[in-house]
Amino acid sequence: MENYSNIIKLNSSNRSVFNALSNDIPRWWTEMFEGASDQEGKSFTIHFGEHVFKQFKVHELTPNTKVVWYVEDSFLAIPGLENKREWIGTTIIWEIAEKDNCVELHLTHIGLHPEIECYQVCSDGWKQFTASLKSFIETGLGFPFINKKVK
Repeated sequence: MENYSNIIKLNSSNRSVFNALSNDIPRWWTEMFEGASDQEGKSFTIHFGEHVFKQFKVHELTPNTKVVWYVEDSFLAIPGLENKREWIGTTIIWEIAEKDNCVELHLTHIGLHPEIECYQVCSDGWKQFTASLKSFIETGLGFPFINKKVK
């Protein structure tokens, strides 16, 4: 089983990439953020509207090198998706390394593989938000999910 994996090349420093993953999640992933992502053992939750969320525990923060999150809880209210909790028990690993005059950020989502129901929509989501992460790191402007409640 091959887990989802992606390498993002960045014109940045390791420190800026690490900071984006440990301190600035609302600026590139979703503005609907609560908790703490900057300390090992702490938990944070991200929301995409009222019916989609993911709760993570920070398992590892190795400055400027590696960030690891464990998915404690999740609910994916995606039409047609039968198993709306597939992310629970998966692990997201971000490895940061200098290579060929740039920084390579290697994302591995252990447990997100082609055999699970949400693979296509979730891998597409990763592509969208890693593009936002790249933009945020390189320009200071990401494209996070913004809750647009209709009143």
